[in-house]
Amino acid sequence: MSLSISDIIGLFETKGHAQYDGEPVTQLEHALQSAHLAEQEGADSALIAAALLHDLGHLLHNFDGTPTQKGLDDLHQYLCLPFLRALFGPATLEPIRLHVDAKRFLCARVPGYLEALSPDSKRSLQLQGGVFDEAQAKAFEALPYALDAVRLRQWDDTAKLADAQTPDLAYYARHLAIAAKP
Repeated sequence: MSLSISDIIGLFETKGHAQYDGEPVTQLEHALQSAHLAEQEGADSALIAAALLHDLGHLLHNFDGTPTQKGLDDLHQYLCLPFLRALFGPATLEPIRLHVDAKRFLCARVPGYLEALSPDSKRSLQLQGGVFDEAQAKAFEALPYALDAVRLRQWDDTAKLADAQTPDLAYYARHLAIAAKP
């Protein structure tokens, strides 16, 4: 089943108020903060859409509570792709697909990155395969959209501030419309 932009907005409106696992924000607040950071850094609409939608998979599964505390990787970076593929192209979908691997890459390449991760991000890292070795890091950075995935991951890491002020979902829906396939 493909989602339309109005379906995506409806999903955020109905499920987005759930707590973002292990963080002081809701799923919607996290998505809006990620998109806001992307826009502030001058990203194009395709990457702003990716920032807004990168954790949409968390809203599509039916796990109760925090999956990582149960030893589960919810594979959210893949779960949302079939729902979004008819609507968006690779400039939006690939950073979403790669944002978990971008965390593994940053842990391997940026001193102090691993230590700065939130407890839930550290837990999920282990379930997602752990820190990349050098060969994995090189293979990742050679992928199309790897740099965009790294940028998205950095916004993702920062977008967890309680009471941060951002534009609302309707504001970011215009980036979804611009990024959508003609």
